[in-house]
Amino acid sequence: MFNEVYDVIVVGGGHAGCEAAAAAANMGSRTLLITMNLQTIGQMSCNPAMGGIAKGQIVREIDALGGYSGIVTDASAIQFKMLNMSKGPAMWSPRAQNDRMRFAEEWRLALEKLPNLDFYQEMAVGIITEGDAIKGVRTSLGLEIFGRAVVLTNGTFLNGLIHIGTKQFGGGRAGEKASKGITEQLVSLGFSTGRMKTGTPPRVDGRSLNYDKMVPQPGDAKPGKFSYLDTKVLTQQRDCHMTYTNAEVHDLLKEGFDRSPMFNGRIQSIGPRYCPSIEDKIDRFKDKDRHQIFVEPEGWDTVEVYVNGFSTSLPEDVQFKALRSVAGFENVKFLRPGYAIEYDYFPPTQLGHTLETKLVRNLFFAGQINGTTGYEEAGAQGIMAGINAHLKVREEEPFILQRDEAYIGVLIDDLITKGTEEPYRMFTSRAEYRTLLRQDNADIRLTERSHALGLADEERLRNVERKVSQSSKLVGFFKKTSFVPEEVNPILDTLDSRQVT
Repeated sequence: MFNEVYDVIVVGGGHAGCEAAAAAANMGSRTLLITMNLQTIGQMSCNPAMGGIAKGQIVREIDALGGYSGIVTDASAIQFKMLNMSKGPAMWSPRAQNDRMRFAEEWRLALEKLPNLDFYQEMAVGIITEGDAIKGVRTSLGLEIFGRAVVLTNGTFLNGLIHIGTKQFGGGRAGEKASKGITEQLVSLGFSTGRMKTGTPPRVDGRSLNYDKMVPQPGDAKPGKFSYLDTKVLTQQRDCHMTYTNAEVHDLLKEGFDRSPMFNGRIQSIGPRYCPSIEDKIDRFKDKDRHQIFVEPEGWDTVEVYVNGFSTSLPEDVQFKALRSVAGFENVKFLRPGYAIEYDYFPPTQLGHTLETKLVRNLFFAGQINGTTGYEEAGAQGIMAGINAHLKVREEEPFILQRDEAYIGVLIDDLITKGTEEPYRMFTSRAEYRTLLRQDNADIRLTERSHALGLADEERLRNVERKVSQSSKLVGFFKKTSFVPEEVNPILDTLDSRQVT
């Protein structure tokens, strides 16, 4: 079935895998994307949204490099907001609410248009090595597929274990089995590993909710978009809504704490500090009598709703009873309960700045396998791993972004120099050059460099050159144009504005 030797094999079809496969294929590598389920390529495993504070900057950077996350987000968006507008421009952060099904569809269709990219559906259970170099992957059917470089983007699937109350079962996410074999082989090769945890809230039927008891959360009056290309701008948007927990909800949740895997010792791994479960929030912030719940639609046409802020691993009966005491959820119907998931990761200090492992040449890690959390962080690592895998097999110079060049540079440098003992999430405070790394200048910072690699296309480069030219003309106009107070003050007086001196 696989007689040829691929240049790059990407294992996993999540956000990191999609960006890695697209980058390598677009740069000219003969690439294979192998995943357990081709129907879940680009799946939004948790919230149906892209971007946010610092994360929006990353999506813009991926787009400026010639990646697809921004394009796919724009094509499937149902709402757009620019966050942090009360602060300086460097803190402004774009965020989009997305149609979950269309997001995955757009990713699949975009990847299928790449002539250098092949697909195969099966579980990769091991890697093939020769000496200290990678040679390919081995599948659950015993097939050996050979490649000059391999990028592992296994997400939460490596020995994934799902928790709902006292019940636990293997799985990479709801409805999908865990991946076995790769962790054990990497450990035998000398890699160190650890366990991390993440969680997700219940999904509910929007027809059972009373939105009159909630506060509407509309998008921007003049919505923006992510991609620097000519993607569509939203002409209509769907509202999100906000409601709150209360003392009764907290008391009902506490009744299940003795059956919570977080509190009874079943889960010992560390979860994301900045995205705690509802039981963790109640336990840690005992002085708070309520917490925000954001009610997010999963798409244009579906009734499915994501209950942001109610991530939990409590027993399903406790989840249901407590959520029915939240304003607007009195008659809620569940589509599925929330759960926590534990999975294997590999401390990223075992990588170089290209995301190539130090122990096995031409083997790259990207995404949650490195201890990160978030679609955006995964996509950023994916595109960088795909670029560098392509460059490595062609014996060309690596592509490394420095901390003063991009949030992506901060992300990767943090990971490989400091490591992480909790799921790593990007914040603006992590970037010491954040006033220069704005979301609106990612193209100026990165596109020319990416074009030189052969990734960002001519259209992107022309757009940047036009933008720089027009900006220079505007600056030049202000430098050449001046006025005296006697000329402008009468005009300012008519506007009831302060005079200049």
